[in-house]
Amino acid sequence: MATKVRIELNHDGIRQLLCSDEIAAECEKAAQEIAARAGDGFEVKERRIVGYGGGRVGYAVYTATQEAREAEAEDKVLSKAVR
Repeated sequence: MATKVRIELNHDGIRQLLCSDEIAAECEKAAQEIAARAGDGFEVKERRIVGYGGGRVGYAVYTATQEAREAEAEDKVLSKAVR
């Protein structure tokens, strides 16, 4: 006979985790690796997500040059770099 399992999330703990310096460092590291795989012309920008639960940090990789925009449009180099 199956037993019921009830999971309760610690919302305050999750909020602290999402706003922590450790998570921010891991997100930045992942974004830097993606930008490096994509090649020249791709840069990382920090994005502070404010709103519900506010203060979370995120990072975005974007095309900083016309050549990078063309490489993404024609060959999807950034999309491929995400894996």
